[in-house]
Amino acid sequence: MTTPFGLTLDAGALIAVERSDRRLRVLLDETERAGWPIAVPVGPLAQVWRDGARQAVLARFLNAKGGVEIVEWDATTARATGVLCGRTGTSDVVDASVVLCARERNHHVVTSDPEDFVALDTQLSVIIV
Repeated sequence: MTTPFGLTLDAGALIAVERSDRRLRVLLDETERAGWPIAVPVGPLAQVWRDGARQAVLARFLNAKGGVEIVEWDATTARATGVLCGRTGTSDVVDASVVLCARERNHHVVTSDPEDFVALDTQLSVIIV
């Protein structure tokens, strides 16, 4: 496996963005300086999004110029997500979609719950926030 370059954020990481978590801010600043891409699959975004007016920090982060790729699902992704859940005996399609997004982009996954991702892919590079 090649060294990942870039970040895919899960719901826990998005919550850390909204809470202005200092450790995550440092990681995001380093990522920006390195020119690495950041991806946010739509599943985790749906899990945390409640009101853009009240989630100003998260809204600004997601709308940063050239900063964040919002990754949408299509039928192919939905099927691959289901297959991954079936192969690993898990049922969280949102976490599985994060794994697939990170794999496709050769990214680290940024999460507050690493155990879920290890169950889906033991080779995945995970950064805990």
